[in-house]
Amino acid sequence: MFDKLNALAQRMDELEARLAEPGLYDDPSRAAKLLKERNELEPIIQAFRACQKARRAQEDALDMLSDPDMKELAQEELQQAKADIARLEDELKLLLLPKDPNDDKNIFVEIRGGAGGEESALFAADLYRMYTMYADKRGWQTEVMSASETELGGYKEIVFRVAGDKVYSRLKFESGVHRVQRVPETESQGRVHTSTTTVAVLPEAEEVDFYIDPKDLRIDTFRSSGAGGQHINKTSSAIRVTHIPTNTVVECQDERSQHKNKDKALRVLRARLYEAEEEKQKAAIAADRRSQVGTGDRSERIRTYNFPENRVSDHRIKLTLYKLDQFLNGDMDEILDALIAADTAEKLKAQGEA
Repeated sequence: MFDKLNALAQRMDELEARLAEPGLYDDPSRAAKLLKERNELEPIIQAFRACQKARRAQEDALDMLSDPDMKELAQEELQQAKADIARLEDELKLLLLPKDPNDDKNIFVEIRGGAGGEESALFAADLYRMYTMYADKRGWQTEVMSASETELGGYKEIVFRVAGDKVYSRLKFESGVHRVQRVPETESQGRVHTSTTTVAVLPEAEEVDFYIDPKDLRIDTFRSSGAGGQHINKTSSAIRVTHIPTNTVVECQDERSQHKNKDKALRVLRARLYEAEEEKQKAAIAADRRSQVGTGDRSERIRTYNFPENRVSDHRIKLTLYKLDQFLNGDMDEILDALIAADTAEKLKAQGEA
């Protein structure tokens, strides 16, 4: 670990020197790239230098032990130095864990009704509300990209964008099957039904992340359906974009402008293709470890929401809370923090075995 840290310290010195060059800022993109690298390294180097200082304090305290007049003070300083070293080494292990390159990205969340018909669609609407309330609490922005509503106010499918600080890092473990157990409004005998809804969390991909050749696209226009008044019935503003090589299809009809619908559809398409490419790369790594918190596979049942017991259970980390009402109102941090902690513990374990 310390060989790597010494190399990173040297790299930090190089970056500081290059950032001091007067002509650097004539190229803003290069300057921004170097500043980003420096800012990412800074907390690691600060912890490393603090650890080096604690090690020097430990050596000084050991030298002082031979002096009878200084022995008591030396023992106190030695104890403090050892505690500082242990704390800082643990901090450095966390800081050196491989960083998910998508953690800082904004996301698209796709929620689709699954088994359970109308009840599943209604729960999709509940999940959409939950995520938007969580986003509001964190000061993030949300924007609906496309939605297919049912007559009772549920969603066959809704796709929305969440933008803000480290959005993907907080919500990336939400992909999977969400199971709901409750008495549907249409149930006359009060029986509890079980239905499912699927969630997919896609990091937003910029053009530099994933290039789409315009020749690979087929773009069709059609008239929007659903609520919207006379305009909806008279104009062909809805857009369907098909990526021909993968047969990936995205539709968007939420905006009155054909141009805006096309822009939204292309952004969602780019995110889907980017995610598919990442999944292929992960699958190609034979020794790929499966995280304790799951694979992110949208076919994996990850959580159960039980209304009669006011219970929410995350199956990956075996955590159950009896405050489903609060959770659905956006108080999600207790489970999200536990998921992130479990993932970090798994990565530390893998690092130790490497």
